[in-house]
Amino acid sequence: MAKYVSLVVVFLSLMIFNSCAEKGLSHPQTQALSQAVSESKAEKTNDNRPKDYGAYLAGRVAHLRQDFNSAADYYMISLQTDPENAELLERIYVILASQGRVSEAAKFAKQSQQKGDTNNFTHIIIAVDDAKAGRYPQALASLKKLGGNPVYTKFITPLLASWVYVGMGNQEKAIETISILNEDKGFKSLYHFHAGMIEDYFGNNKEAQKHYEVLINDEKTEMSFRTLQVISNFYIRTGQKEKAVALLERFNSELLFLDMIQNLAQKTANATQENTQAIIDSSDIGLSEALFSIAANMRQISSGTDIAHIFICLSIYSNPNYDLAQLMLADILESREMYQDAIDVYDEISPTSESYNTVQIKKAADYVLMDDYKAAEILLKTIIKKDPNSFQANLDLGDVMRLRGKYADAIEYYGKALSLMEPNNPQAWIIHYALGIAYEQNDDWEQAESSLKQALILSQNHYYVQNYLGYSWLKQGKNIEDAMSLIVDAYNQAPSDGHITDSLGWAFYKIGNYEEAVFYLEKASELEPANALISDHLGNAYWQNGRKAEAVFQWNHTLKMKDDSHEVDMKKVEEKIENGMEKEQPLPYDKETINELIKSISKEE
Repeated sequence: MAKYVSLVVVFLSLMIFNSCAEKGLSHPQTQALSQAVSESKAEKTNDNRPKDYGAYLAGRVAHLRQDFNSAADYYMISLQTDPENAELLERIYVILASQGRVSEAAKFAKQSQQKGDTNNFTHIIIAVDDAKAGRYPQALASLKKLGGNPVYTKFITPLLASWVYVGMGNQEKAIETISILNEDKGFKSLYHFHAGMIEDYFGNNKEAQKHYEVLINDEKTEMSFRTLQVISNFYIRTGQKEKAVALLERFNSELLFLDMIQNLAQKTANATQENTQAIIDSSDIGLSEALFSIAANMRQISSGTDIAHIFICLSIYSNPNYDLAQLMLADILESREMYQDAIDVYDEISPTSESYNTVQIKKAADYVLMDDYKAAEILLKTIIKKDPNSFQANLDLGDVMRLRGKYADAIEYYGKALSLMEPNNPQAWIIHYALGIAYEQNDDWEQAESSLKQALILSQNHYYVQNYLGYSWLKQGKNIEDAMSLIVDAYNQAPSDGHITDSLGWAFYKIGNYEEAVFYLEKASELEPANALISDHLGNAYWQNGRKAEAVFQWNHTLKMKDDSHEVDMKKVEEKIENGMEKEQPLPYDKETINELIKSISKEE
């Protein structure tokens, strides 16, 4: 099945969100973080039905629909008539915190504590709310109650408490507290980043610069975009603008966040020492950075998304104008397939932010995922009108035009994106692949075949390219042995890909081996149960295999589904349901070659 899977995604998460992280957490840290996640997600059991069951049921429905604000509101109504329900109380403060309603969450967290709740999140939520209100001694007291897992005592508590000490004006204690992170090699870069910001905040420029330059000079440290922002801001404010410019030039080839780097570099070039304000100008901003760092680290581990979601909302609560935190929140929402919610978050990011253009690209991607291709096209064309040389916008618009059936336009935008890419870029194969698909769908097979072969060479036989080229040859009834070879190799690399499995099944169908065709097409149907083309293929294979009732069932199923491949002729499907099929004439092939290929197919239990 020649289904195009877009490989061109804005992979911003690691480089933007990883606040000065080492390249991978050490194994013990990963275990500790995972344990913390597991502990925080453990639910209490309570067999007592809430007294206001109507409100509770409405809350559950809203919860399942991921309408979390409504869920929290309904749960709070239910709690009024069932105030002793500890499970409900815990659910409320967790949801409220995850929606940024931190003051409300803190109130319910306190109530839950009074009923014996020892969850560490109650202390964190209350501490963040107290710090935001300037109640630093109370915030510190809550943080000191965190314990148990080393992830709290060695990471979360010192990171948050150091900024609470900053709020109290106690520089010495803040530095002493953050120093605990320096004891673990996995957190050394994080230590230098926050220690540098603390020294910077108190005006100790010499000490701050020492910490910042440890990060700059350490090749093992991945420089996040936030780190570049903070350090370049420091250099400008301290009369070292040339160092800021040089720093940003080191990263101007980072394609993943090139647009943001260019925007920051332009602002830096135009900045003056007198007019540059410090980024970390309050303890709230610093605390927000600490919460962001925790969320970024949590996001790196399996099952850490829920925890990262809460911490990033706490970060935004501490600094409502933190655009990178909003980016992470939107990224988390996208991982939950809450695309409209993500767009709503993106809409809150100021046009003056260095990330604004990147945000528009990500919004367009969300529109595509919502099947709103027209909105995506309008937005991407607006971006290109302002910046005709935006690589990502041209590439994404090529995808959108292809999805809208405007293949000639897709070819134009893919070509533009290719012209903006360095000739030796290892990812160039992706654009050749996309071009090949657009040419093929535009009935220009000569150009399509040329582009796909180029993609095959540049990608070193990536299975997506193998699958598309092989399937395309099958459709044309040519190069059967080569087509089968490509598809078998693709299948051996990705046997759980439904589209590739469909191609293998269809290859068997085209050479008349209907028993094998049914086997692989049934597997493809299990992997992609809502795919119209696979269902149509399976129906054909059933019919040719004498299983006519099952064939008609599959064809009826085909009519109920959307055909993303644009290959299924629904009128012909209706005719097959009415009249059946003629006996297929298998394509001619070299039996010896095909038999050898069949032997090489990976077998699963």
